[in-house]
Amino acid sequence: MKKKVVGILGGVGPLSTVYFMEMIIKMTQAGVDQDHIDMIVFNHAAIPDRTAYILGQSQENPLAVMVEDAKKLQQAGADFIVIPCNTAHYFFEQIKNSIAIPMINIVESTVEYAGQHIENLKTLGVLATDGTVQSNTYQLVCEKYGIRCITPDKTGQASVMRIIYEQVKAGEKVDIAAFYHLVETLKEQGCQGVILGCTELSIVKRDFDIRRKDIIDSLEVLAKSTILACGKQLKTGTEQ
Repeated sequence: MKKKVVGILGGVGPLSTVYFMEMIIKMTQAGVDQDHIDMIVFNHAAIPDRTAYILGQSQENPLAVMVEDAKKLQQAGADFIVIPCNTAHYFFEQIKNSIAIPMINIVESTVEYAGQHIENLKTLGVLATDGTVQSNTYQLVCEKYGIRCITPDKTGQASVMRIIYEQVKAGEKVDIAAFYHLVETLKEQGCQGVILGCTELSIVKRDFDIRRKDIIDSLEVLAKSTILACGKQLKTGTEQ
């Protein structure tokens, strides 16, 4: 049986892409190098900012660049493509329709995962960029699954954006107290789980060794979905 190759349309952002690759390696059941997943990675950091374009703050449309990158991954031999960026999924259908190989949707996978792992799930909180929130990316998928979706208020959302852009993307120290305050505020509003709907927030989870089951890491879910799509097994202890 031919070994599947994953194409990673990355650089959005660069640190999240590298962390995503590390996740895949660490979560794959493998005894030797050859048991690991083959990856073709385009860590294209120069892709225009997704949130700025979605909000009308920039005229630089990232779609054409991402479509071109997806085609290059396909031509290089990828069997399917993943994008380790939630905001970029605003363009998901257009990218998918431009190529002849499948794509895994991080938003669909994460909401589905939450439904499988949270008993009687009714309400989810989502921490994400303004672009993801205002384009209703998670809200629409949650609605499809009959789940209520709550995002932070204006002040809270400004705090989310500070953590993502001024701290993680900028390589600065993260205000972890502000992060936990955001999570607890959503929990107080009835959220049974809180999705880290921006892959920069996955970096926060890693750096502060956060292991709460009510915090669902979209990047981790995508890594698991990628491993399974390649016909590999998850390493013992990473299944949940």
